[in-house]
Amino acid sequence: MRKFLCIILALCCSVAVFGQKADLRKGNRQFKKKDYAAADISYRKALMLDTASVAAHYNLANNLYRQENLDEAAKKLDAVQLTADKEKFAADYYFNRGDVAVAQQDWQTAVNMFKESLRLRPEDLEAKENYIYARNKLMEQQQNQDQNQNNDQNNDQNQDQNQNQDQNNDQNQDQNQDQNQDQNQDQNQNQDQQNQQQQQQQQQQQDQQQQLSPQQAQQLLQAIQDKEKQTQEKVDEKKAQALKSRQKEKNW
Repeated sequence: MRKFLCIILALCCSVAVFGQKADLRKGNRQFKKKDYAAADISYRKALMLDTASVAAHYNLANNLYRQENLDEAAKKLDAVQLTADKEKFAADYYFNRGDVAVAQQDWQTAVNMFKESLRLRPEDLEAKENYIYARNKLMEQQQNQDQNQNNDQNNDQNQDQNQNQDQNNDQNQDQNQDQNQDQNQDQNQNQDQQNQQQQQQQQQQQDQQQQLSPQQAQQLLQAIQDKEKQTQEKVDEKKAQALKSRQKEKNW
């Protein structure tokens, strides 16, 4: 940041004006000695006497910049921008405001401020260098933002695709499960039907076997009677043989 501004405006003959002038001069001496804490107090006293003082705002902002209090320095400079633009030190004002913006990495504000400084003093090479530097940083920042935005969009698209794929997989899985269940049900039904048919066929066969024709019934009855006759003859034969045996034993 360029040297502080030792501005002494045309002052009226009043106690307040002389008091402000004294505080400004005192703050300037302290600033030169790098006693920034003391200079801060003196400049603030000057502001209390004249809250619209361009010199007090400007010098206090420079002092705050030295103390790395960038946010408040920017506020003090912004508070008098309209007035400072009309002063003979306007080029220095915009240059210093650009320096504060660079320290804050506020590249858009820095570009605007150095551009204004060059508009008022085109031959200022330092302002031109700072303008180019801030402009390059701004372009780099915008490119990074665009890249980040593209990355975010790609991530969102990939996430949507993954969600769609998951949904499709779930749907396919559900469909497969339903199909398998239907197939199993069909198979079970077919098996039940086959079992029922087999049972019916077996029952029919049993019924057919049980239901004999009259001729078959007669033949079966005749066979039973023949069997009983054969059995009876065998019994009679055994009885006769037993009787003969007893007769022989008795005679002998």
